[in-house]
Amino acid sequence: MGNVNMTAKAEGQPTELALQVIERLKRMRGNKAEIAIRYNCSRAMVSQYLNGKYQSNPEKIEGILRQFLADSEAEYGDSAAGTAEGMPENRLGQAAVTLTFPEKREAFESSDYMYVMSVCQSCQENRALGIIIGKSGFGKTYALRQYARLQRVAYLECDGTMSCKDLVEDIEAKLGIGGMSSGTVRRRVNRIREFLNINKGYLIIIDEADKLINKYTTAKMEIIRSIFDQSSVGIVIAGELRLEVEIKSYLDRFANRLDFYYRMHGLDTKELKRYMEGWDITEDAARELAERALEARNGCFRLLDRTLNNVIRILKGRQETKVTMEIVREASSLMMPR
Repeated sequence: MGNVNMTAKAEGQPTELALQVIERLKRMRGNKAEIAIRYNCSRAMVSQYLNGKYQSNPEKIEGILRQFLADSEAEYGDSAAGTAEGMPENRLGQAAVTLTFPEKREAFESSDYMYVMSVCQSCQENRALGIIIGKSGFGKTYALRQYARLQRVAYLECDGTMSCKDLVEDIEAKLGIGGMSSGTVRRRVNRIREFLNINKGYLIIIDEADKLINKYTTAKMEIIRSIFDQSSVGIVIAGELRLEVEIKSYLDRFANRLDFYYRMHGLDTKELKRYMEGWDITEDAARELAERALEARNGCFRLLDRTLNNVIRILKGRQETKVTMEIVREASSLMMPR
């Protein structure tokens, strides 16, 4: 008898390997895009295989997915599933009913998320300079931090108190050379350049970069530009809407070096519907949550996320699973009024 193909499947049905990967991603709160980026393969190929729709020879994608499972085993390996014997019983000796509460999809592949990941990947692969602009609450920082989980990525989150020395020290620390460096800012910047020219393939992400610029000084942004100009490195700067205005106003030499640009738009109606898929929710509660996500002036993903955190707490406290307008209002009452 010939060898049995262990990946054989019914048409349109995911293989056992695909189901294992889907479960691992759920435990990691990760997504298919991260597999594609981390293992340098097509996102469409990963998606088609996991959905049971991959028509080509699966050898390559299955090898990638097995490597993904092996790499993530130590931290996210499957725990033993519960059995009927281990289920709790109530006072009548009957098996207790386990309520299934709604869960947020924390790793959500919105178009904003995918574009941020794409800009980061392009800048890292091409040693390019990119800029990402987005209103507060649109999910910019979350997406950047997700990308920063990959190898050879240094992520910095800036604030208004940073000096030039603070900026350089943070870059050194993220690159793992902080304990080796001392001296003036100029000498330390030269050491950063030397490190990046020897250790090629890095991406530096400068988040909240708008806090590094004001009308009195652009020195910190000039440090970033000089590192980019004289190093083999990709750099992505990100910030709120004023970052674009300030770069155009005060940093011509920075602006004319930009290779990639993306301005985030926030969730749209279709994405919100997909994000809330599977929730048991009344129509009026759904409309209220949609306003929190989509309303032009104050709506954003962060406001929706904070509201849903409170909704889930209230549902668990009440031992209920349906989201009603009453529950949304109670969740809103726990937050600062808009």
